[in-house]
Amino acid sequence: MSDRLTRIAIVSSDRCKPKKCRQECKKSCPVVKTGKLCIEVTTASKIAFISEELCIGCGICVKKCPFEAIQIINLPKDLDKDTTHRYGPNTFKLHRLPVPRPGQVLGLVGTNGIGKSTALKVLAGKLKPNLGRFDNPPDWQEILTYFRGSELQNYFTRILEDNLKAIIKPQYVDHIPKAVQGNVGQVLDQKDERDKKAELCADLELNQVIDRNVGDLSGGELQRFAIAVVAVQNAEIYMFDEPSSYLDVRQRLKAAQVVRSLLRTNSYVIVVEHDLSVLDYLSDFICCLYGKPGAYGVVTLPFSVREGINIFLAGFVPTENLRFRDESLTFKVAETPQESAEEIQTYQRYKYPTMVKVQGNFKLFVMEGEFTDSQIIVMLGENGTGKTTFIRMLAGLLKPDSIEGSDVEIPEFNVSYKPQKISPKFPASVRHLLHQKIRDSYMHPQFVSDVMKPLQIEQLMDQEVVNLSGGELQRVALCLCLGKPADIYLIDEPSAYLDSEQRIVASKVIKRFILHAKKTAFVVEHDFIMATYLADKVIVYEGKPSVDCIANTPQTLVSGMNRFLSHLDITFRRDPTNYRPRINKLDSTKDREQKNAGSYYYLDD
Repeated sequence: MSDRLTRIAIVSSDRCKPKKCRQECKKSCPVVKTGKLCIEVTTASKIAFISEELCIGCGICVKKCPFEAIQIINLPKDLDKDTTHRYGPNTFKLHRLPVPRPGQVLGLVGTNGIGKSTALKVLAGKLKPNLGRFDNPPDWQEILTYFRGSELQNYFTRILEDNLKAIIKPQYVDHIPKAVQGNVGQVLDQKDERDKKAELCADLELNQVIDRNVGDLSGGELQRFAIAVVAVQNAEIYMFDEPSSYLDVRQRLKAAQVVRSLLRTNSYVIVVEHDLSVLDYLSDFICCLYGKPGAYGVVTLPFSVREGINIFLAGFVPTENLRFRDESLTFKVAETPQESAEEIQTYQRYKYPTMVKVQGNFKLFVMEGEFTDSQIIVMLGENGTGKTTFIRMLAGLLKPDSIEGSDVEIPEFNVSYKPQKISPKFPASVRHLLHQKIRDSYMHPQFVSDVMKPLQIEQLMDQEVVNLSGGELQRVALCLCLGKPADIYLIDEPSAYLDSEQRIVASKVIKRFILHAKKTAFVVEHDFIMATYLADKVIVYEGKPSVDCIANTPQTLVSGMNRFLSHLDITFRRDPTNYRPRINKLDSTKDREQKNAGSYYYLDD
């Protein structure tokens, strides 16, 4: 009996179309042939039903299904006992729950679609865990008995008896204007239960937009507004689902400090975050989630911050002796071999002149610089310092202003541009889009193996472009950008909406493509781990955002990072096992040592 239950069958509701196929799954199932109802499909049913008790795991139905709607997954043996929640038959299933501790920040890390948001809903008391019994859900008494002996029992008892209040900052802040009317100041006044409005508006830089309507806020402003709305309320459980998207590096750290300021001896703070350096900075301990996106997710025991993130990157959970990813992810930064004398001739060198652009009250001054092919230049700066303006001038979309009466000549570059905001308007499937826009690349085997396979574009081919999620759109946009033949690739915030694993994959794809194709890329990126992994050179932006800014000439990774971090007043060290950059806690011994030595960014090889 124990062997039969260790598999789950997933039938994707948007792919399974029983009216359009010959019900191959049912016809080919060997168990159905013996007369048992292992797969049931009637013409009336919306989707096929697969009985997990009767399924023998042969996988024939998976191969036969014309729409690739079925997954049969064999689970690790001991997971049966700890199903926390399942939405219905043949759907996603969550095993175990993260264990929050009072007075500490719990970080959750894992890929998209693996149950992080489901776990938040359960812990917030907004979703009653059914322990896998979606047909006859248990009552609270039984649920509490089930969690007996773990810290979760006390937690759920407190939620039920003391009526704990939980607030979630949602993942998609772009949906907020639909639900919230009024201007920023009014909304915060209504919600302000802790008399913290003035302090939070200063910390999260909301004073500039205090009279603005919520519907008119940009992505970053909405994100800071959403964090403030949660932080001004009185609650025992605070949850933040991806608080750093749309924010620049300085705002991310500020947001992290605001999140930490909510800690009290008996309150819980839980954060889901894909920017690993921010997660590292704000958590006290971490639970990893692994599994198969959209099918099942498993939550590990809590680990210390460093250990938790390293386990996630290594893809191996030592406490369960289980490998959940084939390769581990490391960040060894090699200095690029462009230094030796005889190689200098082989690289194409390009120059761009000193440029000035005035737009309304904003002035950007760009110092002249040069770059070579096979090089990635990362632009570091706060939001509103003119990074996108510079990219658009290089692309020829904006003309620089004339200096002292004479026009500035920008060399003509053939450019491929991935904008920061992606709005899907294409009225057909991803396959049509790629075919129309980048037909030659999309047919080329090297492009397929270097770009499309790692970005997992294959799985999205038959989906309509307008139905894609944020992360899926981002991957398609990246594929389109790299697929267009060009000299210079301008990539604006490639990490937005991607989960931590996809960010690392995307960085590797960009790096390998630029090197192999001998091209140049300019990348705007706020995720530190991605920025340091990608950069051969960095352009640091300085000045007052939205008023007067300077783009410095490209410099090496270490000196550029040092310059940038000294403005932010933070220091980085490297983790000895996988070389990922880690932010030092403010005023720690290491932080003070590095500041005294003037080495804000520490490359310890």
